[in-house]
Amino acid sequence: MSSEVKVPTLGESVSEATIGEWLKQPGDRVKLDEPIASLETDKVSIEVPSPVAGVMGVHKVAVGETVEVGAVIATIEDDTPAAGAEPVAERTEAPVPPASDTLAPPAPPVAAPSEPDVSAQTLSPAVRRAVLEHGIDPSAVQGTGKDGRLTKEDVLAAAKAKESGAGKVLSAEAPSPAPSAPSTPTGERREERVRMTRLRQTIAKRLKSAQEDAALLTTFNDVDMSAVIEAREKYKDLFAKKHGIKLGFMSFFAKASCLALRDVPSANAYIEGEEIVYHDFVDISVAVSAPNGLVVPVVRDAHAKSFAQIELEIADFGTRARDGTLTMDDMKGGTFTISNGGVFGSLMSTPIINPPQSAVLGLHRIEDRAVVRDGEVVVRPMMYIALSYDHRLIDGREAVTALKIIKEAIEDPTRLLIDL
Repeated sequence: MSSEVKVPTLGESVSEATIGEWLKQPGDRVKLDEPIASLETDKVSIEVPSPVAGVMGVHKVAVGETVEVGAVIATIEDDTPAAGAEPVAERTEAPVPPASDTLAPPAPPVAAPSEPDVSAQTLSPAVRRAVLEHGIDPSAVQGTGKDGRLTKEDVLAAAKAKESGAGKVLSAEAPSPAPSAPSTPTGERREERVRMTRLRQTIAKRLKSAQEDAALLTTFNDVDMSAVIEAREKYKDLFAKKHGIKLGFMSFFAKASCLALRDVPSANAYIEGEEIVYHDFVDISVAVSAPNGLVVPVVRDAHAKSFAQIELEIADFGTRARDGTLTMDDMKGGTFTISNGGVFGSLMSTPIINPPQSAVLGLHRIEDRAVVRDGEVVVRPMMYIALSYDHRLIDGREAVTALKIIKEAIEDPTRLLIDL
C-alpha cells in the first residue's frame, strides 16, 4: 500500500513551485513529517514533509520541474510486511571439521577496497556525484548545510585536504590509494551550467523591473558613528542582560528612518497605477542574505517598536533565513527597505529599490577617516550612507532631506528619544 505526497499550500497568491532537491531517494526509510523534498518558490524554500512513515517510493517529478499546489510528486510505500509474508530462514548445514587433532586458525578476511557508503545519508545528486568522484567518506566530513547536511563545497574541501595531506577524511581502516604517476597539466578550461533557482530568477526579474519601471537616483551622505558607538559601548551589557539580545546598529538606523519617513512621507509611499499610496505606519523590509539569495523579511510597525523588539526580530530573521524557515508572510508588504552591505565590507554602493517601494537606505562599513571638527582635523569612525529613490515620486530635495534627518539622528541619538 502506498501513500501520495502532494505539494502543500505555498502561501497567498503562490500557485506553483520548483522541485529544488530530493532529500530522500527511492528505498530510503522515512519517518512521519520528515522532510523528503525541498520546493523553491518565488520567495522562499519550503520543505515537503512525509505524510506517513514508510519507505520512499517513486519520484514522480524530477529536480528543476515546476509543480502546482496539490500535485502528486512522490509516493511513500508501507514497509510493514503482509501477514504470512514473513521470510523463512533457510536451513544451513554445519561445516564438518577437518580430521586432525589441531585445527588451523582461519585466515583473517582481506578487506577489499570499496566505494564510499553514501546510502546512510541524505545527499543531493550533486553532492552524491562529488562524493563518488573524489572517493570521500561522507560520514567523516562535517556538513555546513542546513541541518548539518553535506554540501558540494564540503566535499570539494575534504578532497583538497585529502590530496594535500592536510587532513584525512577517510577512516583509519580504509586502504591508502596506490600512488599514481604525476599528471601533466593539460591547460583545459571548463565551464559549468547550473539552472537558476526560482528564487534567483524572481530576484533577477524584480531588480530588472525596478530599473526599467522606476526613475532611479541615489543621494549620498556620510555619518559620524562616534555617538552611536559610545552609546552601544556604554549600555551593551545592561541591554543584553535585560533583553537577551545585543544592541546593534540596525535598530538605531531603523528608528532614525522612522523619523525621516514621518517628515518625508513620499519616501514611505509607492505608485500604484495613477495613484500614490501613502502609509501612516512604517513597515521596514530588512535585506538578509540567505543561502539561495537575498530575502527581505519585514519588521512591521517599526515606528511603534522599541530598540530591543527591532533587534530581536532582525536576529530572528537572520537565523531563519540561514535555516530556510522564513515564510511568505514574513516577507509580505514593507514600505521602506534597509540594506546593510557594510557587513560584507562594502564602502559605498547604489542600492536598488524593492518594488513597489520607492526608497531604500544603504548602509556601509565603518572606517576611521580624517574629518574637520571645530576647525581641527580629527579622526572619526565614519560611514557612507546612500538613499536610492524613485524620482517619479520623490523629488531630490525630499530625498536629501530624508537622508539628512537620518544622519542627524545617528550623530545625535538623543533626537530619537525626544522625537526631533
